[in-house]
Amino acid sequence: MQIREATIADAEQIAAVHVHSWQSTYRGIIADAYLDSLSVEQRRNNWLWTFKNKDAHDMIYVAVADNGRIVGFANGGGCREPERGYDGELYAIYLLQRYQRAGIGKQLFQQVMDALRNAAYSSMMLWVLADNPSLTFYLAQGGQIMDQQLIRIGDEELPELLIGWNAI
Repeated sequence: MQIREATIADAEQIAAVHVHSWQSTYRGIIADAYLDSLSVEQRRNNWLWTFKNKDAHDMIYVAVADNGRIVGFANGGGCREPERGYDGELYAIYLLQRYQRAGIGKQLFQQVMDALRNAAYSSMMLWVLADNPSLTFYLAQGGQIMDQQLIRIGDEELPELLIGWNAI
């Protein structure tokens, strides 16, 4: 497994991972109708926009399997809510289901954390759905639940937790 910096040419495969991981991870948490409506094409357009509009502090990494396919990604950068007291943020980290629980997520997580640290960020936060099975992963990485809020996804309001690292 190779972890490398993503390029705009990766947008299609990142979008596919994004959609398929949402559909497997959030089934039973988010309404099936919403998950079934997710589109790789729409997500690809979102990722193309992200690549074209990212600044020097934004980072996107991909996990590439031996067959050359992207099986996971993580991205982060400056905190989008600095009033929370953190300067860095992990925006997203997703893996295809068959590659989960194999240490790849930890590698991606560490890559973003190291990049934030190397860019002189001193703390980090992320938002995670309260029922996301990955919550235990973030807590095992030293994160602490610092706050919660409701987030609207489709027609539902779901509880979301702020996980924070005061020092990275």
